[in-house]
Amino acid sequence: MRKWMAAALAAVSVLAMGTVAVAQQQPPVTRAQPKVATGATELITPMRDEVKLAGNLYLPAGQGPFPCIVQRTPYGKDAMFASPASAKKYTDAGYAYFVQDVRGKGRSEGFYQAFINDAFDGYDTIEWMAKQDWCNGSIGITGASAMGYTSLLAATMNPPHLKAAYVVVAPSTRLTGAYIGGAFKQKDSGDWSRGQGISEEVIAQSAANYPASSYWDRTEIAEQRKYIDIPIYQYGGWFDIFNEGNVRNFMYLQHEGPVGARGNQKLEMGPFGHGPLSGDMEYPAGGGIGNAQGGADSEMRWWEYWLKGVDNGVMREPPVKAYMMAGARKGAVSPKNRWMHFGDWPPAPATTNYYLRSDGALTTDMPRETAAPKVYMYDPKNPVQTIGGANLTFDRGPMDQRPIGQRQDYLRFQTAPLEKDVAIAGPVTMDLWAATDGPDTDFVVKLVDVYPDGYEAIILDTAIRTRYRNGRMPDQIAMMTPNAPQKLTLDLWDTAITFEKGHRIAVHVTSSNYPRIDANPNTGANPGPGVKTRVAKNTIYMDASKPSAIQLPILVLPE
Repeated sequence: MRKWMAAALAAVSVLAMGTVAVAQQQPPVTRAQPKVATGATELITPMRDEVKLAGNLYLPAGQGPFPCIVQRTPYGKDAMFASPASAKKYTDAGYAYFVQDVRGKGRSEGFYQAFINDAFDGYDTIEWMAKQDWCNGSIGITGASAMGYTSLLAATMNPPHLKAAYVVVAPSTRLTGAYIGGAFKQKDSGDWSRGQGISEEVIAQSAANYPASSYWDRTEIAEQRKYIDIPIYQYGGWFDIFNEGNVRNFMYLQHEGPVGARGNQKLEMGPFGHGPLSGDMEYPAGGGIGNAQGGADSEMRWWEYWLKGVDNGVMREPPVKAYMMAGARKGAVSPKNRWMHFGDWPPAPATTNYYLRSDGALTTDMPRETAAPKVYMYDPKNPVQTIGGANLTFDRGPMDQRPIGQRQDYLRFQTAPLEKDVAIAGPVTMDLWAATDGPDTDFVVKLVDVYPDGYEAIILDTAIRTRYRNGRMPDQIAMMTPNAPQKLTLDLWDTAITFEKGHRIAVHVTSSNYPRIDANPNTGANPGPGVKTRVAKNTIYMDASKPSAIQLPILVLPE
């Protein structure tokens, strides 16, 4: 896990960087590693432009040719797989396993530009493998995080011999690793980049690189997945930084993908993050990255069916396996935490509006007031601190929000103690009517499970930088009209959780979440060193004509 986490730190930075940043961050490539990983045979694969990529081949016992699995990594094939045990699960099951350094990394030639060449290089690698005497032409591709992204990019090119993929915690868009609703991930992306010696100028360019452009689109899975024509098993975590990728890629390919993909997808979502969870929560048998309780069994069954043609029943099982979270305080874990199977995602047939009320309540009753605003002052020099959430480089998961304390710029809305369980499963969105007295600001929304003792467990959170309220296309980006109410729609991503009887459902609203995202200066300028700031007067509306509500996908469960 520690090696995987250290490698994953790089994923956030490279997902964040634009063209200039990628070029500046890469030192000259050196390939003076002392030796190839134990148990591997190094093979060189020529690309279409004659650049040569190095990979490690691990073969099973017995007479080939074999079905094959490939993984392409920017983190060093020999460092990641220093022990033959790392490839053992594949070779023991009768698969040839090939792990390759991507272009410009490890022992591979070329210049490294994160994900720019991985679609073509992935295609060339797979089709080269199909011609080798140890390969029977039946090939799968796999990987987690950045390696999952390289897998998806290869799949967009539809190599003729690629039969299936198993993708772990990977996004649908590189933007996910760098921004939240247009706000730059200050710590996960900015601070990590500073630690790598990236200049403030380049980081500032990256932070301002959210608007849509052809640079993003050519390597965005969300833009290119319409070409993916294979079965993919998506394995992700509810508190993972790439929660949306596994869920949304599954949903698109299962229903709208080409004929080879449509109806052949699987989704498995567990209660874990991009690393161990922080705080006072634990989920039994919840799986996780590198945890055999999670995806290991499903992966090998997936390969057996699609690469070996063994009818093991995996495709007759429901396509979605999701962990339904519930009360999970350490030492007092509810038995309602459990794995569930669904025929599709989302399983909830409709959403229910929970409305913000001026007295701090959260109810399913539509407000009747003609005027019920809440006003607060947001000072970028005194932002609300981040406590938990879908983070990578610092504390993550369902942490207690009470240490934030009572602040005039932090609004809490909550139901009365629930008289019965309320289970949700699916995407959560928020329609927030709001205004600001300047050209630009941020709004942050959190979905929180409040325990009877007051513990405020964050379940989902998101933000929106208001200039992007209409979209990312250049002609959609617009500053706010001062003091003019706007309906802002925020995507909190997906979850599955039972708010148990006696708990409260809560929504928290504010304008900062630092250092998870950078602090908006409220001037229309991008945040950055030396940028002037102003205190914003922000207003939340909760009346009959401007009702603010969170949409929860209620799932009716048997008693």
